Amino acid sequence: MSTHATSQGASGTSVLRYFRWAFIVTAVGLGLGIWLGWRTTGTVSGTLSIFFICAVLAVLEISLSFDNAIVNANKLKDMTPKWQHRFLTWGIIIAVFGMRIVFPLLIVVIAANIGPWDAVVMAAAQPERYAEIMHDAHLPIAAFGGAFLMMVGLSFFFDHEKDVHWIRWLEKHLARHASIRGIEVALVLITIITFSRLQQPENVEVFFRAAIWGLLTFLIVEVLGGLLDSTQQNLSGAAKGGLGAFLYLEVLDASFSFDGVIGAFALTQNLFIIAIGLGIGAMYVRSMTIMLVEKGTLTNYRYLEHGAFYAILALSVIMFAQSLVHIPEVITGLGGACLIGLSLWSSIRANRADPAGSEVH
Repeated sequence: MSTHATSQGASGTSVLRYFRWAFIVTAVGLGLGIWLGWRTTGTVSGTLSIFFICAVLAVLEISLSFDNAIVNANKLKDMTPKWQHRFLTWGIIIAVFGMRIVFPLLIVVIAANIGPWDAVVMAAAQPERYAEIMHDAHLPIAAFGGAFLMMVGLSFFFDHEKDVHWIRWLEKHLARHASIRGIEVALVLITIITFSRLQQPENVEVFFRAAIWGLLTFLIVEVLGGLLDSTQQNLSGAAKGGLGAFLYLEVLDASFSFDGVIGAFALTQNLFIIAIGLGIGAMYVRSMTIMLVEKGTLTNYRYLEHGAFYAILALSVIMFAQSLVHIPEVITGLGGACLIGLSLWSSIRANRADPAGSEVH
């Protein structure tokens, strides 16, 4: 009895170790939220409102990006320790500051044709105008992110070497047709053309151009990744997964961030509140990624990875659909969480029925 309790305590301590920095950033971030609330409103109710928005944004980011953590872990486990460390340090800095702060500013810089400092001033002094510009940029962002993420999801299932299947009748069929060159690109192009036809006439060109750039970005990253990583192979020819994989993960993280950044403006128009809330969430995604890699969770739960890629495909379709209708962020987050939860439940059931099969990954 005491041995079991000790084991549970050690396990809990082990899990908490992974989230130590996330907890620290949460405390600092929420403290900044309270300070910002008091500075901007000067009232207790206003301060509490901003504090609450920061907390909700952090939860929103975690729910939208849990599948991102699983995909990151899948890629990281094949990278060298040096590049793993670089992604989990430099990569998270790029993810937090680049996508949650610089990216929204860059959109305004380009859309309003103003300088970066003017965009910062606009975010602070004219949050309504800032949010309006971000809202107007939603169409090309949704098209770009939808195309990129759909390629990510389809590439996982159209793989002739894939021998672990969750939804067997579907995934075996997809793996069997993986030898058809360019089948994923063809499916994404068909989807782009279909949604282009549903757009308002004035939006067709913007949507189509952005979606094609999303597709091309995935292909360019794949080509660059192969070229860069081919220079980092050892004598046995095993790929080290270095700069190319790092680049792929950064672009992937950016695509995942589109939805969260744009959706955050539904809660607040203040760029600094958004940066605090999403930055807190990004740290939890980083912590989950490290835990998944070091504890071998993807190996122990054979279908967890499948659930994440189904969630990616669902998110890509939602992003395309958002070019036509508004879809609440809660649906996006809960949809992905449900798919991952189902895959986890299926993995646990499969492990009980066939313990040896849990090592097939």
